[in-house]
Amino acid sequence: MFAFIIRRISQAVLVMLVISVIGFAIKQNVGDPVREITGISVSAAEREQLRDQLGLNDPFPVQWARFLGKAVQGDLGNSFYFKRPALEVILSKAPATLELVLATSIIIVLLSVPMGIYAAVKPKSWLSRFFMGASIVGVSIPVFLTAILLIYIFSVGLGWLPSYGRGQLVTLFPGWDTGFLTKDGLLHLVMPSLALTSIMLPLFIRLIRAEMKEVLESEYIKFAIAKGLRPWRVLLVHGFKNTLMPVITVGGVQLGTMIAFTILTETVFQWKGMGSMFIEAVERADSSLMVAYLVFVGFVFVTVNTVVDLIYGLVNPMVRVAGRK
Repeated sequence: MFAFIIRRISQAVLVMLVISVIGFAIKQNVGDPVREITGISVSAAEREQLRDQLGLNDPFPVQWARFLGKAVQGDLGNSFYFKRPALEVILSKAPATLELVLATSIIIVLLSVPMGIYAAVKPKSWLSRFFMGASIVGVSIPVFLTAILLIYIFSVGLGWLPSYGRGQLVTLFPGWDTGFLTKDGLLHLVMPSLALTSIMLPLFIRLIRAEMKEVLESEYIKFAIAKGLRPWRVLLVHGFKNTLMPVITVGGVQLGTMIAFTILTETVFQWKGMGSMFIEAVERADSSLMVAYLVFVGFVFVTVNTVVDLIYGLVNPMVRVAGRK
């Protein structure tokens, strides 16, 4: 286990270095943040002086090395637009994104497990075929189009749900305002979470169905049935438990993906999270905030994947996480 942890940390450091280099390469081509900060009334000489003060005229390796030295101390630079530390800006937007991802994850788990198991046990039933057909449709429709359709039906047409914003918030603890504890906040959460669910749920349904079908054809399942065990025990204890390995693998990756790519959903619903913040940073050429966001998201991916690898050992003790026989 110790060798595995050391190897994973080394891989994480390498990935973070690559992400920081890519982020800085993008930073050089997204526009001039000085122009966005100062406007058109400032002279060229004053702009050049400001660029020197911000270190934007330094060579790329110098800027990258300076950022790296501060990053290891938890300083990801300052946002040009917000005039605040970039990490502070990101963390202020993180609760909205994390709540959206949490609500989506709950919906996915509650729906994909029973639907996937049912589709595996009764593949020829009309309900199973409906699940499979609906999953194809869900994968095929872009999330922003699903979001627009939900707004048109439930907000414009029926008037049941609010179409934008987070609604009424309460302070859970300093720095975290949540909508989970208010009725209005939960109503505002429904459509964004359903829109984000539409692109993830089909994958999990089809994955659980495929793995369950394979497991149900194995010899130990037939032996469990021959012993006279109850059907629900065979399905859940002997069957579903052995499908968790690939489900956890994909689930961990998709969790990181949802955190990183809620951009379209947040934009359509004006959900003030990290995704909409990133769009604003691009529009304002706030390259420092963009790089900080990329590094933060990369850190989330690395952390989630490491946790997933560690969970392997909990789900199946036979897994040799250190890669040794």
